[in-house]
Amino acid sequence: MQIEILKSKIHRATITQSDLNYIGSISIDEDMMEAANLIENEKVHIYNINNGERLETYVIKGNRGSGIISLNGAAARKGAVGDKIIIVSYAMMDFEEAKKFNPIIIFPDNQNKLN
Repeated sequence: MQIEILKSKIHRATITQSDLNYIGSISIDEDMMEAANLIENEKVHIYNINNGERLETYVIKGNRGSGIISLNGAAARKGAVGDKIIIVSYAMMDFEEAKKFNPIIIFPDNQNKLN
């Protein structure tokens, strides 16, 4: 049996930019991507703490060390600069493997820097 479980989570990141005219996706600082075990083009779910909006999109690399979290394209309508969001990805695993799996969860500060 395969089940879907939490793989990666960036908890309470701050939206720093919004670009309605970009093709799409969410830009994430490459340092945060690596720390959270996310790769470019990976599907993510975004949960906006401020307004309750939820959406799915894919990750693109943001400049390393920039702290950027940018909602792009249609996603830009789902949040405003300064909003707190949770970014998560899930993985399919065998049930027994999933029991032993530990997701990676990171907690950036208010400037999206990792401590």
